[in-house]
Amino acid sequence: MQISFTFKKIDSSNALKSYVHEKFDRLDKMFDNHVDAHVVLSVEKIRHIVEINLNCDGLRIHGKEESESMYSSIDVLVDKLRLQIKKHKEKLRRHLAGDRRSIKNNDTQVISPDDLVDDSMIG
Repeated sequence: MQISFTFKKIDSSNALKSYVHEKFDRLDKMFDNHVDAHVVLSVEKIRHIVEINLNCDGLRIHGKEESESMYSSIDVLVDKLRLQIKKHKEKLRRHLAGDRRSIKNNDTQVISPDDLVDDSMIG
């Protein structure tokens, strides 16, 4: 995973960079191909804001989280991204499998040509 950082109104620190790398390396295992990530860390008054843009083979995921601590913002954002990635992978898996479950659950009634005969014509 290639991660680029932008710091707004906060000093760049190696501790934050290594923490972000540690957390997002776990997400990197969920992808099959190379992932580019752009992380924006900013501070506004007492709010610590983390934003990320992930790009991987046409998939674009954006996430934003804010809290009173930069580390907790990063943790919550990673959890949100993990759910988004799982949802996307599940959607792809269902699409590629043809979603056979919907066909099996459909109760269809077969009508024979004899059922289409009007009763008034018989008699």
